[in-house]
Amino acid sequence: MLTIPTVTLNDGKAFPELGLGTYGLRGDAGISSIVAAVESGYRLLDTAVNYENEREVGEAVRRSGLDRGELLVTTKIPGRHHGYDDAIQSTSGSLEVMGLDYVDLSLIHWPNPSVDKYVDTWRAMIDLRGSGQVRSIGVSNFTEAMLTRLIDETGVAPAVNQVELHPYFPQGALRAFHAEHGIRTESWSPLARRTELLQEQVLQEIAEIQGITPTQVVLRWHVELGSTPIPKSADPERQRENADVFGFELTADEVEAISGLERGRLWDGHPDTHEEM
Repeated sequence: MLTIPTVTLNDGKAFPELGLGTYGLRGDAGISSIVAAVESGYRLLDTAVNYENEREVGEAVRRSGLDRGELLVTTKIPGRHHGYDDAIQSTSGSLEVMGLDYVDLSLIHWPNPSVDKYVDTWRAMIDLRGSGQVRSIGVSNFTEAMLTRLIDETGVAPAVNQVELHPYFPQGALRAFHAEHGIRTESWSPLARRTELLQEQVLQEIAEIQGITPTQVVLRWHVELGSTPIPKSADPERQRENADVFGFELTADEVEAISGLERGRLWDGHPDTHEEM
């Protein structure tokens, strides 16, 4: 079994340097895939209300045979549940669906600025943390300006900001802001799936030199940047490959060369304009 190292969040909680994305993992097959990942060494499981698989993640936690405290479950509050009271109810609903007593990390899924309720939602999450229903609180797809507003208006910085991040979109400025404010970066779509990323010559060359796969090169690049990637895979062998990135390092030149693939956001999901309910 692989051991995935952890870092310490700004609230003092340990957080794995790599986790499992569960989008699309549903039904009995999804539960089995998540359990297989846990058996391989994964301890961070990422779900959301809008993934419609919180039940499967909760069941996988129970079937894993591990003590609850050994696993970190993330879920996300959707846009339709923004606002103080709705965020409280959303979290209660997630706990009921998952069959868990608490969530390890709760995120605001998208800021939805036209609705302008994300600060009220954040206040609810602060109180949910205080009550013990949520252990850590964070956001997803927030910009520097949005993070600054949360901090200025509540005095509480998110523990995590989960954002689109991959070699085509390294998010250098945002990562620097996170580092300045003690916010952990987490990468969704870390492998830029449905693109030609893994065929890029620089990744192929580094993989050959290191004796690893291009996928492992990219995931190690995330680790070197100080971000937690959450690759999704239903295949146990691929899950193990994805997590086996802590026995080697990339050079500074290799990290820079990979970051040089930057071309911008891929899925037209700019937080100032993209909204999801």
